[in-house]
Amino acid sequence: MTPLIVQKVPLLDISRQEKPILPELNEAVQKVLASGMYVLGPETLRLEQNLMQYTQAQYAVACASGSEALLMALMACDLKPGDEVIVPSFTFFATASAVARLGGIPIFADINPDTWNLDAADAARKITARTKAIIPVHLFGQTADMDAIQDLADAHHLVVIEDAAQSIGAEYYNKKLQKSVRAGTLGHIGCFSFYPTKNLGACGDGGALTTNDDILSDKLRKLRNHGMEPRYYHNIIGINGRLDAFQAAVLNVKFSYLDTWCAQRQKNAMLYHELFTAAGLTEKIQLPAYPKTGRHVWNQYSICIPDGKRDALRDFLSSKNIGTEIYYPMGLHEQECFQYLKCSDAELPVTHKVSRSIMAIPIFPGITYEEQAYIVDAISEFYVKS
Repeated sequence: MTPLIVQKVPLLDISRQEKPILPELNEAVQKVLASGMYVLGPETLRLEQNLMQYTQAQYAVACASGSEALLMALMACDLKPGDEVIVPSFTFFATASAVARLGGIPIFADINPDTWNLDAADAARKITARTKAIIPVHLFGQTADMDAIQDLADAHHLVVIEDAAQSIGAEYYNKKLQKSVRAGTLGHIGCFSFYPTKNLGACGDGGALTTNDDILSDKLRKLRNHGMEPRYYHNIIGINGRLDAFQAAVLNVKFSYLDTWCAQRQKNAMLYHELFTAAGLTEKIQLPAYPKTGRHVWNQYSICIPDGKRDALRDFLSSKNIGTEIYYPMGLHEQECFQYLKCSDAELPVTHKVSRSIMAIPIFPGITYEEQAYIVDAISEFYVKS
């Protein structure tokens, strides 16, 4: 067999997506420059309309970032100091920091060992009289078990805020409705991020919220603009969560390509599964779980190396010029800033195990068959040598 000739495979190469549409992006940015409307404005309204149509939500509110979206969602739900919010420990920092910034108490729950999403059964064990909300994270592009989470929330009168930062376009099969429903419409409020690495990424920070509740929608619009309505009149205290028009314009151009890019990610994920299986590696590493129903949009393709060799494998792949990343190297309960919560590893055994074994490999749109095969061959070579 002729050796694959691949010099370097980055973890992510945004230029492969953006280069073919640079003329459209440049034109959109130039229009904003010519308009002089740099904050909110018609491009932001158009983005919100695109979001409503795409997510099937009744309302969408664009904002400055995914982190601000989480913060605004909690503010809209009147989170008070001392209120508890159940969050997975295995997630990006903003999921829990938004709670803490408002004086709330993040209560860390464990994750499912297959999907790495919030374990509803463990979340149920963490509910107290002070629990106000629950934030399921649709991690890496796959929705959490929303039927179980919604049943839990209904039983305890909890607000459900979806952290869909990594999962725009992901779908969950709702058993009650007997149909697939898009992320962002499965709870009371959905939160999205448009950070450049996301499936729909801006050329900077950006975010959005979705809801089917008109009262929450109105409140979110006020909150993102210092609680102001009309101008210079404030009946609530908000933040500066406004999205700039340049980012909205970029996102509007990219929206028409989003499903194509998601389909490429799905194809790439399937190819990895085939290559890993053919290489006989499925007994050595844990591949990510495919949903039996719904839609996975593969913001990340992460594998688990359960034999304690994760870091050595990562070093080996680096020597082969293959980009990798660890999402996430520890549970949030282990972070120094959350030590006051006194949550131990013993309480979150799956989080602890997965964080010590997980590693993301490239799956971006535009990655070639040869590059994916090169990655799998390199992992095979590592196991032969180790």
